[in-house]
Amino acid sequence: MQYSLFSEPDSEPHTDRENQSQTGDTSRSTASESGLAGIPYGWQPVQDGRLYWHPHFWTPETAHHLYLQLDQTLPWQQQPIRMYGREVLQPRLQAWCGEAVYTYSGLTMHPHPWTPALLAIRNQLEALLGVRFNSVLANKYRDGEDYMGWHQDNEPELGVEPVIASVSLGETRRFVLRHLKTQQKLEFSLASGSLLVMAGELQTHWQHTVPKTRKPKQPRINLTFRSVLPPTARQ
Repeated sequence: MQYSLFSEPDSEPHTDRENQSQTGDTSRSTASESGLAGIPYGWQPVQDGRLYWHPHFWTPETAHHLYLQLDQTLPWQQQPIRMYGREVLQPRLQAWCGEAVYTYSGLTMHPHPWTPALLAIRNQLEALLGVRFNSVLANKYRDGEDYMGWHQDNEPELGVEPVIASVSLGETRRFVLRHLKTQQKLEFSLASGSLLVMAGELQTHWQHTVPKTRKPKQPRINLTFRSVLPPTARQ
């Protein structure tokens, strides 16, 4: 099924990342495989933003194949960033691919070329959502100690209402959203092959995190596709 990001389908079965502290949940809704509050897969009813959820967008076999390809072909690096006024190594591995330069947390990333696997995933997402992605940030969480702190994807180069398509491959990890005003929390279990899309005003009103865990965890690859604006188009 293909449809524009900004029209609902008829039916669908289906600030600084490291500087933010990790807190316990206070008001939280958990997204099961049937979506928030048991609604079908697809666009979820979320205050101040748009959120698309599909826990099985790719089959386990396809997701495993994509994981192996990306794990072996992406130029993984652990780079230093600014955290609490000092330089530390990121708590995960990263690779930036596509067509644009991107800066966050004092780190400027120059793109590596698209790989065949990344292009195949991008084409599927663009057909689904009706938008174009010119870049992707790949994160590799090696174990439960690797994490992403509370943050918003609200850099000027992403525009006012960016569309961020998040693809999960490998180990399942928790993903938590927190509304900045109400402190409401939404939690997703991002299994291999799942797709979560953040759009509309979500990055203005919500933060998100992939928290640490003491549970034994195998590696996970996360891809966040996005469109980086040229300097003349930024506000």
